[in-house]
Amino acid sequence: MGVDEPTDATLRQLVGLVDYDAAADPFPVLGWDAVVWIVGNATLFAHYLESAFGMRLVAYSGPETGNRDHKSFVMRSGGACFVVTGAVDPDSPLVAHHDRHGDGVADIALQVPDVDKCVDRARAQGATILVEPHDSTDDFGTVRSAAIATYGDTRHTLVDRSRYAGPYLPGFVARTSGYQPRADAPPRLFQAIDHVVGNVELGRMDEWVEFYRRVMGFTNLAEFVGDDIATEYSALMSKVVANGNHRVKFPLNEPALGRKRSQIDEYLEFYRGPGVQHIALATGDILATVDALRREGVEFLATPAAYYDDPELRARIGRVRVPIEDLRSRGILVDRDEDGYLLQIFCRPLTDRPTVFFELIERHGSLGFGKGNFKALFQAIEREQDARGNL
Repeated sequence: MGVDEPTDATLRQLVGLVDYDAAADPFPVLGWDAVVWIVGNATLFAHYLESAFGMRLVAYSGPETGNRDHKSFVMRSGGACFVVTGAVDPDSPLVAHHDRHGDGVADIALQVPDVDKCVDRARAQGATILVEPHDSTDDFGTVRSAAIATYGDTRHTLVDRSRYAGPYLPGFVARTSGYQPRADAPPRLFQAIDHVVGNVELGRMDEWVEFYRRVMGFTNLAEFVGDDIATEYSALMSKVVANGNHRVKFPLNEPALGRKRSQIDEYLEFYRGPGVQHIALATGDILATVDALRREGVEFLATPAAYYDDPELRARIGRVRVPIEDLRSRGILVDRDEDGYLLQIFCRPLTDRPTVFFELIERHGSLGFGKGNFKALFQAIEREQDARGNL
């Protein structure tokens, strides 16, 4: 564990970590390793994550390190790791990927204690093995890894770094940037990844839920269908799967029939297929994080004022740690379930195409995903769709 990573006790509060016996799991997953992006300009995107979202550059691979194909910047914030990759060689296969999908997430890498055990299980259950188990070694030790296919062109690289002490992977060198944060900036704006949401084609959500159950041993956490997840104009369906310790959670969405095109339909059109829709970032102080992000020009979906005046909302959520007016002034949503409550807000799409975006989430016991906010959220997304001419 890096010195900046949250402890298990902190993760219980941040993301709902639960006890788990990896030894009894045929496909043990310990947690996130990295979210790997392919973008058109990795140099600028990495700087944006640093200057706007408070991430810190910790490692680099590129022409200066002998990598003639692409540049990769390893960015960290607490336990969250993003690897931002962009082609240098015009003939790199990354060019074709970016031409089709635009900026987005290509790989959700997962930490596992036994790569070979996981790959044997995946192969036996019919998964596509993209990269066979292999070792990569440098002066810092050895990393064993492999990769399996999941929805669309997305993959899961399985990583065992228990014998490695380097900054990221062999081929990377430690690197920091010259960026100077504001004097009053907090040490980090978010501490961990809470969940990663995938959008898939109509009729294929259950297929991928079954994939995670059969191949990787994930369990079903939640299901959202019907009026829970529909507006006057559009609808979608969603199910959530998680690994044994609930460190890794994957909500999976598919479009449903509605009067107009749903947000999932728009995503599938502009991403040219299934892919990662959004990444939820866990923070211990969502108000301070939102304030800091807005100072750096980050834009969020607008929440109607009527949301905060709804007597049913106020009756349902009860007391939360901040006055409702502080939430209203920032557009932060609140939801409560039998375990506690959560605060959440959603950024506008990060890239030119209306595809991938971030969610910020602060949990106080709740293990849910903001079910009570779905309608308000989707109405906000529909207003954005309509402004783009895509509703």
